[in-house]
Order: sequence, then C-alpha cells, then structure tokens
Amino acid sequence: MAVAVVLEYWTNAWPAGVTMLGLGFGFALVLLIASEKLKVEVDPQIEQIHQALPNVDCGACGFAGCRQYAEAVKKNPELIGRCAPGGPETASKIANILNLQISDSGPHQRPIVHCRAHTADRTYYAEYQGIQTCTAANALANAQACKFGCLGFGDCTEACKFDALRIVDGLATVDYAKCTGCTACSKACPRGLIEMVPFRYENMMTVACRSKEAGKTTRSICKVGCIGCGLCAKQTDIFSVEDNLACVDYGKYESNEQTETAVNKCPTGVIVLRGPSAPEPREPRKKAAKESVSA
Repeated sequence: MAVAVVLEYWTNAWPAGVTMLGLGFGFALVLLIASEKLKVEVDPQIEQIHQALPNVDCGACGFAGCRQYAEAVKKNPELIGRCAPGGPETASKIANILNLQISDSGPHQRPIVHCRAHTADRTYYAEYQGIQTCTAANALANAQACKFGCLGFGDCTEACKFDALRIVDGLATVDYAKCTGCTACSKACPRGLIEMVPFRYENMMTVACRSKEAGKTTRSICKVGCIGCGLCAKQTDIFSVEDNLACVDYGKYESNEQTETAVNKCPTGVIVLRGPSAPEPREPRKKAAKESVSA
C-alpha cells in the first residue's frame, strides 16, 4: 500500500520537477550570456591602484572614496600624492603602477590645534546645556566667553577615523602616533582652529590661539591666550602680528636660538610645540602678561 502511494506521488510530481529543473538551467544560461554581453571591462591598473590605497574612504583626496580616487588618478596622474593616510609610500606605489616618476612631495601635513586653553583656563558666562556638539554650541554667542577658542565637544574626534584625537579637559588633543594627516578634523571644526601644517621637524612650533580680541580683553577671559604683544616678532621674522594675533610663517620656520627665545619671552606661554614628543606648555607669566598688555 505504501509503495503504491509513493509511486503515485512520483508519477504526479516528476513532470513538475523536470519542468523546474529545465527552467533553472534556462535562466542560468540567460544570466551567463547576459553577464558576458553586458560585462563592463575594468582597467587592471585601476584595480591595482585601488589595492595600493589604504581603503579607509576618508575623503581627504577630495573624492568620495578610494575607488573614485583610483579612477580619477588613472585619468589624471597629477592627482598622485593626494592620499594623506597613504603618504609618500602610497604615492610611490601608484607612480610605479602607472610607470611614472614623482618628485619628493615634501614633509607630512599634520594638524595643529590653535588653542591651548583647558577648562580651568577659560571664562564661562553660563553653563551650556544645549546639543553637545561644537557646531551647535558655536551657533550661540555665550557658549563660552572666548568666541575663538576650542569648544571641546569633539566634532573633530567624531570625524577622525583613526582615533587620533581626543578631548582632554575640554581641549582637542592630537595623538600624532595615530594621525595620518587625513584632514577630516580640520574640516569638522566649526571655528577653523585646526590647521594642517607641514611637519619639517618632529615637533613644530605654533601660536596656540586664534583670538583677535584686544590683548586686555583676551587676558580677561583666557589665561593662556595671545595678547598680541609682539615680543615674538621682535625675536625672529617667522612671527608676525596681525589683528592682535601672532602667527607663524611656516615657509620660514627654522628651529633655532631665536625661535627658542621667542617661546621663552612669550608672557602667556601661548607659543608651544606640537608633535609626537612635544613637551608640555609652560605656565603663563602673570606679571609679565600684565605689563605687556598695559604697554
């Protein structure tokens, strides 16, 4: 009886099974033919360039991702060298793939935060209780007394894919051991405090401030801000003062006795070194700062 039932099921089912099998083979054949007819030829050099890139899709090169950059650099080799995370090594690999020679691209670009004020160094008019992002806080005039300084909510840390920034006591701080120079942090800062600088030395000197307030005003709201006294510019021509703010000309920068003197004479200690082995900034000289402001 059971055998008869099985035979009956088989007799009724096998035509459907054969039909489905035939349809499966037919569709597979159609797809195979279509894949060959509609196949897009991929330039092998683009594939090689793509494999040579870090593939982090950071956008530092100006393109949406590494694939798009690989395609663009194949069409226009002048774009070689735009991959900041890859650096000169990646640029050299791409040049070899394209059978080209490239000149020295210069020192690595690394970020410097133009602020050194931690929470205790700043003046606050009120406690900010809004959206905890720098972009949101920057839209309010009273998020902190200094309208130029680091807001400390970490938009830059969120933008960095390499965990190379962290907020330390209210101040964005770069971990140069992890930094690749991708520029994401500089683009994320709503106050433009993060500048990409050519690191010709292991540690680079900078004026860690962006305030353009008068010296007396800056001193009243920040313990370590630039008061525009001009003492640094009197020591060496790499410094200049404009709109109450000292700045460094990195095209002229040399680490020498004059720059060290400028650091030591700075009354607020706003001239600091940044880099993988940079020392901690010194404390401001309160009496000298008052004298410089009154002068």
